[in-house]
Amino acid sequence: MQVTEEPYVRLNTEGKVGVIEFFHPNRNSMPSDVLAKLEQTIIEAGKNDAIKVIILKSGGNRTFCAGASFNELIAIEDAETGKQFFSGFANVINAMRKCPKLIIGRVQGKSVGGGVGLLAATDYCLATQYASVKLSELSIGIGPFVIEPAVSRRIGKTAMSQMTINAEAFYAANWAKEKGLYAEVFDTTDELDQAVLSLANKLSSYNPEALKEMKTVFWEGTNNWDDLLNQRAQISGTLVLSKFTKKTLKRFR
Repeated sequence: MQVTEEPYVRLNTEGKVGVIEFFHPNRNSMPSDVLAKLEQTIIEAGKNDAIKVIILKSGGNRTFCAGASFNELIAIEDAETGKQFFSGFANVINAMRKCPKLIIGRVQGKSVGGGVGLLAATDYCLATQYASVKLSELSIGIGPFVIEPAVSRRIGKTAMSQMTINAEAFYAANWAKEKGLYAEVFDTTDELDQAVLSLANKLSSYNPEALKEMKTVFWEGTNNWDDLLNQRAQISGTLVLSKFTKKTLKRFR
């Protein structure tokens, strides 16, 4: 009997640590409903007084996040639907940015497109040697407009533009560490999990008021992101209707 794996977003509490896990059977790609659930779960965890620190992780062993759902992308037929589609990652990034709790990223494998945006929006990110990254959007006629502010903030405009222009290449985990996307890279998932939990437990023992104030300091200068990421979603939502992109996407239909 074949077991069908269903998408999910879960919040579990381990002591003072809130663990948010998302999953989709298609390489942890993120359709709109999963993104909306992830946004709300982050907001919920941020309001939970019992939670002092948040861990963000994905299910499965191979891929952290393959980015936006390609099936939804192909189905877009008008600019408003396109804007709403690309607003999904914008809303999650803004929820992470405004969350009063520190968010630790736990990255076991590859990330593409919007998945890289999620990594960049964490406050501290740990990964395995298999956690390579790619920004493939330009190759299909769009561009990583929505996630650019988060990625550029983390690794700088130069590295961001390098990934964007070389859109079909994966960049190794150690490259991502050198650029500041990851704080540490581990050989195995077991080592990663031990380090993530150790750090989260340590942070959860610190003064929660100090953690909250530091989070505010970390994200100074980003108060315009609600509007900025919304504008970027509109750009992508229009470009996805271009003849170039439609023609390119037909190969994946």
